[in-house]
Amino acid sequence: MDNWVIAMMLGASIFLGAVALFAFLWAIKNGQFDDEEKFLNAAKFDGEEELNDAAAQERKRKELQRKRTMPE
Repeated sequence: MDNWVIAMMLGASIFLGAVALFAFLWAIKNGQFDDEEKFLNAAKFDGEEELNDAAAQERKRKELQRKRTMPE
């Protein structure tokens, strides 16, 4: 009796999956995921000082999180 609902949902999901696959393949073909130059340029400017600052910020964040969860 409700087989038409299952068939409709199956058809709709296959159609939407095909559309998503088509969009993904189109994006790959047109270079939407090619960001190698930006990645390499960003790595050039990361010095020791920037890495130390990032590590210090991470330590501060964890310490604040620990203080918030600590019962008083």
